[in-house]
Amino acid sequence: MLFAILSAGVSFFLVYRLSRQSSPLVILDQPNERSLHSKPISRTGGLGILGGILVAGVSLTYSQDYPDYLLSIFAGVILIAVVSLIDDKRGVSARYRLLVHMLAAVVFMTNGFYISTLNMPFFLLELPSGLAYLVTFLFIIWSINLFNFMDGMDGFAGGMAFIGFSVFAILGLLKGASVYALLGAIVASANGVFLFFNFPPARIFMGDTGSSVLGFLMAAMMIWADTKEIFPLWIGILVFSPFILDASLTLLRRAIKGEKVWQAHRSHLYQRLVLSGWSHKRTVVMEYGIMLVCAVLALCSGYFTGQRVQSGVFIASFSFYLLSYYFLFRYLKRQESDAKLE
Repeated sequence: MLFAILSAGVSFFLVYRLSRQSSPLVILDQPNERSLHSKPISRTGGLGILGGILVAGVSLTYSQDYPDYLLSIFAGVILIAVVSLIDDKRGVSARYRLLVHMLAAVVFMTNGFYISTLNMPFFLLELPSGLAYLVTFLFIIWSINLFNFMDGMDGFAGGMAFIGFSVFAILGLLKGASVYALLGAIVASANGVFLFFNFPPARIFMGDTGSSVLGFLMAAMMIWADTKEIFPLWIGILVFSPFILDASLTLLRRAIKGEKVWQAHRSHLYQRLVLSGWSHKRTVVMEYGIMLVCAVLALCSGYFTGQRVQSGVFIASFSFYLLSYYFLFRYLKRQESDAKLE
């Protein structure tokens, strides 16, 4: 608990200072073709999140006598934070950013963290070692960039991180994994404070420094939980599924349509809702509702570990998304058709 309070305190001080235009570390986010905001806003909030996580995380690492697995996680965090901050400030080639992301993934995996089995409610599939390393490596790289893609609306990424890492902390407590739970609480606390400044209308954004680090931590904590049998990978994916599904389905949809998937766009579900006339606040509150449903389902799976319950949760999750996306996409299609007629 003390580590979470420390994380919140440091983050509050830093984010407050960084949200002021007079701060020497302010980097303004200028609106572009991908943006949903219309005026420049500071995007250095990620430094505030990072400060809280690192100060509390280093304290946690010290209290545990510097275990290699925590050192590898924070080494990856620092690598990604440095290249992301430089990118926020003056831009970095995608090639070099990717190389740093790859290095962070390898550093983390050297401590035996990799997806060796696909433990689903209906089957258990063991992966050959080569495939296991490749799947883990690609999953980490995609997660880093996925979180960055989805950081495009006031309160969205911060809310997802606060809810998601809070669920990780609770799941860790349920399994007696105290260090895991504490790290989840540290990350959630830093984001909870940031959300106070980022909820619509936002006074500050997290930028690539925050979103890329959170994407790495999301993947690292999912793989850690799966490797140490705290909870299986699919439950971790369920927790963050509002981000994972939106980003993955949008990428697939754009690829099928022959669009250049690496270019900036406003095709994500949340972006289309805002463009259809929804306010940022209405859209993000709707997304919070989806996140909370996923959080409850994941916690049920973590608490009730029987196969029948987990199978039921899996089916319920699939049905929930099928119905939600059906009505949302139907609504958007009707709105976009009406807009064309006008």
